[in-house]
Amino acid sequence: MGFISNWLDRFCYKHPRFGISNLMLYIIGGNILVYLLDQFSNYSFSQAISFIPYYIIHGQIWRIVTFVFVPESSNLIFLAINCYFYYFIGNMLEREWGNGKFTLFYLIGVVFNVIVGLLIALLGGGFAFPTVTASMYYVNMSLFFAFATLYPNLQLLFFFIIPVKAKWLAWIDAAFFAITIVEYLIAGTFFMALLPVVALLNYVLFFWGDISSLFRKARRRSSPRVTNFKKAQKHAQETKGYLHKCAVCGVTDTERPDMEFRYCSKCNGYYCYCMDHINSHVHIQ
Repeated sequence: MGFISNWLDRFCYKHPRFGISNLMLYIIGGNILVYLLDQFSNYSFSQAISFIPYYIIHGQIWRIVTFVFVPESSNLIFLAINCYFYYFIGNMLEREWGNGKFTLFYLIGVVFNVIVGLLIALLGGGFAFPTVTASMYYVNMSLFFAFATLYPNLQLLFFFIIPVKAKWLAWIDAAFFAITIVEYLIAGTFFMALLPVVALLNYVLFFWGDISSLFRKARRRSSPRVTNFKKAQKHAQETKGYLHKCAVCGVTDTERPDMEFRYCSKCNGYYCYCMDHINSHVHIQ
């Protein structure tokens, strides 16, 4: 997992022009357009572009791509809330990661869904009769895991009323994923449980460093390297007048006393990063 995560970072670093700018705007725009067309076609337009393997093997290849634009809800209020929520999250992730990495995150989610959707059809008889076997619902939901990892303490209005930190809403999201997987397993639809699982796998691929660091946290507190970090911090403060300086943007704790700083254990050396870049920088080897 660590190798794949590093490769993804290097790929985005070496290909700065890769990606689609304002990708989530196009996704949301497509959702709204399909919803409007459904109102004039009695929802037959969604059926014409949904991921249905039976029709895909009979030549309707466009469904492999167009299912991305099928709205998650036919209710106008829920659709409006979803569009606003996903656009806000997607826009924040794109600003943090850049066009390339966010596009790659969404693209891998689409590919995983296509593979699992075809696998469900193959093993569950979906090629014999028309049935929807994949959607972007869980991938869109997993966007919030990425958002909460990058902005854990950002306060959001739950139900537009209650202020709650993103990290606590992420735990609610995780509980929903777990309950859904268990429900699929209890119902005997084992292959359908793969849809939320691969959405989580996509998140793990991009945040493996953050996840693995949680397991190393206790060990780092007592390791010699932590002591070296403290010496490096003390030396920097005595010679340069500040305690922390981001290796990406150069901001210091003197300039931004409200900013939190972290040292990256995966970089080769004692490199400090601000909270804006601790999760998105390219590791120095």
